[in-house]
Amino acid sequence: MTRDEILERLRERILRFAASRWWKDQAEDLTQEVLVVLHEKYRELDRIEDLLPVALEITRFKIMATRRKAVRRGETTPVSVDDLPLKDSTPDPSEIAEREQDLRRLENAIARLGERCRELFRLKLQGFTFAEILPLVNAGSLNTLYTWDFRCRKELLNQMGGVWDPTRAERRP
Repeated sequence: MTRDEILERLRERILRFAASRWWKDQAEDLTQEVLVVLHEKYRELDRIEDLLPVALEITRFKIMATRRKAVRRGETTPVSVDDLPLKDSTPDPSEIAEREQDLRRLENAIARLGERCRELFRLKLQGFTFAEILPLVNAGSLNTLYTWDFRCRKELLNQMGGVWDPTRAERRP
């Protein structure tokens, strides 16, 4: 019996095994994956007695890996859309006040930065890449521009109270 004939007989056995433990529509794909592994990694095995236990073990491992992936992604615990709580999209007055206060803090911090930093932030917010900003600010190289950006962000962080998250920052008058 040739290796192709052995793999064809194994294919039916792997498919039955996979379908008995997994969804039938996915068992075919799983079978093909196992056959690819057998073909690529186990070329030295040429008897059905040697290939069958290896094939079933690979199938078992692939089923477990697929189940773990489905659990990680939350595919095994579907939530009905009807059960999802609806969040009111309008912010309450305290959130509006906090957002305005944070915006004022950011505006004050940016105003205290140097001209180079303000210009760099303005260009980045307009969507320019570092390569496009380079000739506009007369930096010697991209590395120089990266250094300026790092220092400007660090200075802005210091001006904002040491943290980006405004809810954790100390409120300063």
